[in-house]
Amino acid sequence: MKIKQTTERRISAAARIALVAALCVANIVLLLALGFFLQTHAAYIYLLLEALGLILVVRVQNQAGSPSYKLAWTIVILALPAAGMAMYALWGGNTQRKRHTAAGVPLPPHKDYERSRSTDYLERMEESFPTWVRTARYLVKHDFMIYKNTRVTYFPDGEAFFADLITRLEKAEHFIFLEYFILAEGKLWDQVFAALRDRASRGVEIKILFDDFGNITRMSGEMIDAMKECGMEVIIFNPVHQYVNRLYFNYRDHRKICCIDGDFAYTGGINIADEYANIIHRFGHWRDCGVCLEGEGAWGLTRQFIHMWQWQQGTLQNEYDYYRPHGPVQAEGWCQPFVDGPLNNPENPAEELYLQAISTAQHFLYITTPYLALEESMVQDLCVAADSGVDVRILLPGIPDHWYTYLAAGAYYDRLLHHGVRIYHYTPGFLHSKLLVADGEMAVVGSVNLDYRSFQLHYECGVVLYGMSAVEHILRDIRSYMEEQCQEVLLHKWRKRSIFRRMAEAVLKIFTIWM
Repeated sequence: MKIKQTTERRISAAARIALVAALCVANIVLLLALGFFLQTHAAYIYLLLEALGLILVVRVQNQAGSPSYKLAWTIVILALPAAGMAMYALWGGNTQRKRHTAAGVPLPPHKDYERSRSTDYLERMEESFPTWVRTARYLVKHDFMIYKNTRVTYFPDGEAFFADLITRLEKAEHFIFLEYFILAEGKLWDQVFAALRDRASRGVEIKILFDDFGNITRMSGEMIDAMKECGMEVIIFNPVHQYVNRLYFNYRDHRKICCIDGDFAYTGGINIADEYANIIHRFGHWRDCGVCLEGEGAWGLTRQFIHMWQWQQGTLQNEYDYYRPHGPVQAEGWCQPFVDGPLNNPENPAEELYLQAISTAQHFLYITTPYLALEESMVQDLCVAADSGVDVRILLPGIPDHWYTYLAAGAYYDRLLHHGVRIYHYTPGFLHSKLLVADGEMAVVGSVNLDYRSFQLHYECGVVLYGMSAVEHILRDIRSYMEEQCQEVLLHKWRKRSIFRRMAEAVLKIFTIWM
């Protein structure tokens, strides 16, 4: 077993990409060829397949889940029934999802005092921020406790974030947990690795979990071996070359979490890669943000890391209590860390959180996201909020990282702008931050994009802030670069775009679930 694992780990990035690409292309070509052959040479069989496809479409439409997901599969199945049904069996059915969820393990249990304390916080919160108690209660119902006594520091860019994170890593005394979509070798990783290596040599427990798809060309097998040789534990989430023919090949760990000594937990949209600190430049200036939770609230993210680690068959060196916060912290307001992912489907706490925020905001609502691929329910809520007098603004990249997601996002502009939603492009480059701030009272910071993949397919994380000073810091930051570095999209100008772009937007919008 060890020899096999070592062999797989040493497969070069190029070979792994070639293997995955070849398998995908072979599957699709074979299925498409079969579909076209049957359509051309076997009319009766093809009619039978159409009938079976129609039955499958009825089943798909009657399942719980995303309308966009159902529409995309309906088109594929009816257009190419043989290929569509086979593709759905491989990548769209429930069998693989059930196997995937069956692999889960229980979360570290909440202590009785944590539940009673969370209930007490809700009662106090209702007195100060009655508007947002409904949102907090919803998350508590889904096992995300609300915390007080937590100092939250907001970092408006990657440079400030990493300066604080690396300093904290260098001082770690007990444990360091890292869970990231991307850990990329480079100048930034060299600093992080140096701090980790030093701490490991001093007996600090270090666990690293990263997504394979996000790092297939960015983290070498030699570096993984070096981490392990230093005493760090490393788990690669969902290796793509093992699961390319299964639905959960699509399930990626998109979370960004760093937990240190139980007292500190970082999250946000920032991965550990040079572009996030603008050491290298990709798609212009890369703008992102993050937060550090110090105190009670840190446990909300540490608990979730432990759950993911144990689910991936990792072990702990100590009992759960060892990883809890130690010293009390005095701070105003409340915070509520949360996670989401396919394990929750068809319920989606992250999506419901955004929907509640949109419908609850009374004065203004600002959202930043690198991608925009919305369900009808969220589009409708945004339009209703704007029609009701709420100042709704959405900030997107001026220089996108994927042309097709940029075009697909444009399919929503006309309707949103018509109803008074204001849309801005961050002109210096790529806006990767995932933020929501409402009425100056509540904010959400995390890894969640406003698209289908984040709400349905990815494992995501974040934290909701209520009545904290960090909310004001976030608001000032958004307003600053919105006014100074963003260009507003105006409806009368937007409607002058070419007919070819309109057609591309309409087509790509249908298939955003695969982007």
